[in-house]
Amino acid sequence: MNDDVRNIVLGVIATGVATALGWFARTYLWRRRLRRKQRFFGLPENSECLLVVNESAGSGGWTVARRDVFALLELYALIKDCGAKAQIVAHDAMRQGFGEHTEFCIGGPVSNQRMAAHLRTLLPGVEVDTEADRGPDRGAIRVGGRPYRWERGASEYVLLARLTGGRSAPDARPVFLASGQHSNTNHAAVRYLARNHGSLIRKYGTGPFCLMLKVVNPEAYGPDVVELAADVTEAALRPAPAPAPAADAG
Repeated sequence: MNDDVRNIVLGVIATGVATALGWFARTYLWRRRLRRKQRFFGLPENSECLLVVNESAGSGGWTVARRDVFALLELYALIKDCGAKAQIVAHDAMRQGFGEHTEFCIGGPVSNQRMAAHLRTLLPGVEVDTEADRGPDRGAIRVGGRPYRWERGASEYVLLARLTGGRSAPDARPVFLASGQHSNTNHAAVRYLARNHGSLIRKYGTGPFCLMLKVVNPEAYGPDVVELAADVTEAALRPAPAPAPAADAG
């Protein structure tokens, strides 16, 4: 074998080795990211999760708002990426606790009974104004005494949370909440979760968090322009402060 042939053979071998190493490295990194994603969402391969959907406000029967359907589709794609399966359940048909299956609960407490129960149990520091009047606090989300008011079409808020109810067992499955002031905000929270789960994993790991998101100018931008208004985890997890007693007029 002359030098030219030997150099060609060595070059082919080196190229093959480099290609194989690159493929193994990419596969390793992809599997590592997938495992982190599965742990964060509590969705190991072939596991099952629950999609708890609300009832469209003002509907005559049980229907789901169009934007909430879009949110479910994005969640379904995320669940499929993890190799898991999803079961859709109506909010008023849930009669079980949490922790056995990952749960994604969508909608505010007015249209979603399951959400109302989760807020009372898991986020005692959160209050939602559910009065039907047209006052300035209609639909406001209050966390730790601070109100996030609903300015329809201008700025709208949604609460995005990952919770385990204090359960620290490795197999405890999380509950994800997307409780907004409008179905568009629910969709925005789900899209934010899908797009930013990597940064959320780096910051919170598999621990709890509760974020207040602001959806900017939804009339023009839909669910796409979202700002992090505040990390309200600490305030949301502890009971809201009792109102100050009224001063004695005498």
